Amino acid sequence: MSDMPETIIYHIDVNSAFLSWEAVYRLKFLGASLDLRTVPSAVGGDVEQRHGIILAKSIPAKAYHIKTGESVPEARQKCQNLILVPPNYGLYERCSKAFMNLIREYTPDVEQYSIDEAFMNMTEERALYPDPVRTAEEIRVRIREELGFTVNIGVSSNKLLAKMASDFEKPDRVHTLFPDEIEGKMWKLPVSELFFVGRATSAKLFRLGIYTIGQLAASDPMILEAHLKSYGRLIWNFANGRDLSAVVAEAPLQKGYGNSTTIAFDVTDEPTARVVLLALAETVGARLRRDAAMIRVVNVGIRFSDLSYVSSQGTLNEPTDITWEIYEAAAGIFHRLWNGRPIRHLGIHTSRVCRDGGRQARLFDTRDYVRLSEWERTVDGIRARFGPDSVKRAVFLASPGIDHLSGGISREKRTVDYSKQTIR
Repeated sequence: MSDMPETIIYHIDVNSAFLSWEAVYRLKFLGASLDLRTVPSAVGGDVEQRHGIILAKSIPAKAYHIKTGESVPEARQKCQNLILVPPNYGLYERCSKAFMNLIREYTPDVEQYSIDEAFMNMTEERALYPDPVRTAEEIRVRIREELGFTVNIGVSSNKLLAKMASDFEKPDRVHTLFPDEIEGKMWKLPVSELFFVGRATSAKLFRLGIYTIGQLAASDPMILEAHLKSYGRLIWNFANGRDLSAVVAEAPLQKGYGNSTTIAFDVTDEPTARVVLLALAETVGARLRRDAAMIRVVNVGIRFSDLSYVSSQGTLNEPTDITWEIYEAAAGIFHRLWNGRPIRHLGIHTSRVCRDGGRQARLFDTRDYVRLSEWERTVDGIRARFGPDSVKRAVFLASPGIDHLSGGISREKRTVDYSKQTIR
């Protein structure tokens, strides 16, 4: 074992998270006899709702070259016997919470990096856990035995190396990648496996004759900067195992709020598009009010049926968290932006967030914004107490194909009616 550095960081990553969580739920609570993790299987969206992509796959499915993000029909062409199960984000959130609660028993210094992975700073806990690798093994076994799913844990002296280590051989493993192990364990890997190096960057590095992480580490950073600007210096530091980022236990305040939705049908008229925008403004406004935040900039994005994309934004005269005001701004931007082509996907995104100011009253205001804000908060309270459908704007009664609270994780993805599922 390498000499332990002063700083100890773990990166914990759930193996095939959505698929694993679904498999465990079926085995433990639905009486299934087939473990989805042992056969070619995947979590996929609803093709009829145009959400038909692979969200997670089992390790056996990798043998068929099934990839996360590809369409369900493409995956079925590769493996005709692929078992496909629907997404259940409500289940994923519960599993993620149980996972995070368990690892926080070891340290409060936990940064939730995504729904299925986290960083842990174990430096201050060295007196309680003097052997970091043994402790990582303990956490790995506890998660498997108490929660039913498996994780990979990377152990190192910084976040980058810990994350790289957790990506080594899977599943259900603990790997170390300390500074004195970089040459033997990391430099031999393809440069595409370095964190933050995607396909486009890999192609540029290939043109420079750089194919491995070791070759990148040995490159002249000035040449990398000439071709990749500051990003070249960043990945050169990563290739040499340098990363100064801290584990941040408290999530930073949001710099923007937004939501988007893929519509189940092509939108070809402006009134229907405006109803979708109102549904998106409802969810964006509710999140702003929940966080006591207001915004000044509204951006509208349109993805057409041919998957091309356009967007535009506008600045408000005053910061707001009022749904109707966000909607009116978005509708005006949409009217100027749309060229009449069929619409597949709409989004509202906001920025210039403020949390320490109020609204400046204007002499010629024709709307009582104080009363409107109070009304919005009253509706938020009713929905929180009696459910999201307890209050609905009348316009949505005439638009049954549009959810009045659209965007983000769609309603059909939040739960599954297992009485309609085949449980093997």
